[in-house]
Amino acid sequence: MKSKRHIKIIEIIKERNIETQEELAEELKKAGFDVTQATVSRDIKDMKLLKMQRISGKYSYATPKSEETNLSVKLTNVLSTLTVSVENIDTMVIVKTVVAGAAPVAEAIDGFGFSEIAGTIAGENTIFIMTRTIESAEKVVIKIRDYIS
Repeated sequence: MKSKRHIKIIEIIKERNIETQEELAEELKKAGFDVTQATVSRDIKDMKLLKMQRISGKYSYATPKSEETNLSVKLTNVLSTLTVSVENIDTMVIVKTVVAGAAPVAEAIDGFGFSEIAGTIAGENTIFIMTRTIESAEKVVIKIRDYIS
């Protein structure tokens, strides 16, 4: 859900001059997302949105033009499009993908730079991720699920 919401946020701020988090939350609700102002605040931080001054002197949200943000959106799209399931067994995380999806998904996961991950191995449609602890594996599963839902 998070990745879909982030994509919608980008659409909204490109189409409208959104000045407050409350305005953004209202637009998301109109689009069918169940959000709070706190959720929107976290999204703004995660997406590294900026407040830019318009010609009128008012400020509204805008996306940074950095390659890092564009890469983050692309990686999120890869994860949400190609991932089928994710689970952990002890310190191992197993990600199932569509056929031939494991390599790009593993590359996307590596691109996020999760500190909990020791390494990834990708097959045709399965990725094995080794973490340092059971707790780290649980955190990685939560992070990946957040990106694919």
